[in-house]
Amino acid sequence: MSTKIILDCDPGHDDAVAMLLAAGSPEIELLGITTVGGNHTIDKVTHNAQVVATIAGIDATIYPGATRPLVRAVEVAEDIHGDTGMEIHNFELPEPTKQVSDTHAVDFIIDTIMNNEPGTVALVPTGPLTNIALAVRKEPRIAERVKEVVLMGGGYHEGNWTAVAEFNIKIDPEAAHIVFNEKWPLTMVGLDLTHQALATPEVEAKIAVLGTHTADFVVALFAAFRKNYQDAQGFENPPVHDPCAVAYLIDNSVFTTRKAPLDVELTGALTTGMTVADFRSPAPADCTTQVAVKLDFDKFWNLVINAVERIG
Repeated sequence: MSTKIILDCDPGHDDAVAMLLAAGSPEIELLGITTVGGNHTIDKVTHNAQVVATIAGIDATIYPGATRPLVRAVEVAEDIHGDTGMEIHNFELPEPTKQVSDTHAVDFIIDTIMNNEPGTVALVPTGPLTNIALAVRKEPRIAERVKEVVLMGGGYHEGNWTAVAEFNIKIDPEAAHIVFNEKWPLTMVGLDLTHQALATPEVEAKIAVLGTHTADFVVALFAAFRKNYQDAQGFENPPVHDPCAVAYLIDNSVFTTRKAPLDVELTGALTTGMTVADFRSPAPADCTTQVAVKLDFDKFWNLVINAVERIG
């Protein structure tokens, strides 16, 4: 049986790959794509989602959501994603034909969860957690109906936006605090895991050989992403964070996890946005959160390559 998901994203190079993985995998039923201000402003990331859906023929409706964090000022990641939010070279992006809904992302999330059987819809946030936090505050009953939350964000030993904080969490830590402290099952796919998901030249070659329009798009995404990561953070090859969260819902053996209570630092002068995983063993019996630890590199990339091939 396929897993029903809502993909909450801020495309973003790696969010684009997450969209393709979800759309091209028969194990996933993509109920909708919600967007949130993060990698860039809401208008730009929503446009980028439309572009990806147009390239890949993705049927799922796009629902724009929160334009800014709950409390803090807007921050964007132009050094990684460029001034469009999905900078790309040597590939002509189409004018999107995919339209967006007038329904707000938060209302779509609530309505979808409340109108499906409990325990059947997973939330997959790959950007700031603003939409998810707003949804569970507006309709608290969704917390007991969601199958699970599998998010890309945080890191139990690593940061990238600051020394100890990851971008998605750091720019809206109050939203992350809300999401981490609900009682739904939650898996944090943080930098400790996603920094293992590198788009190496060997991976890129396997995608390029597919010879399809979508494959050409992915190769161009990786080329731009690689250059930006080399310049901004010194990576030889870019970590492709966001599809890791989708991959777990396709095949949960793609990475190993460790159960641990999670929380988010809100007030530290040097540590605001830090995700704190309590690894004191054993985890409490009522712990509903876990962190991703070790990636099966080949299994992960085979899932992505197969999805791109299916899309054609």
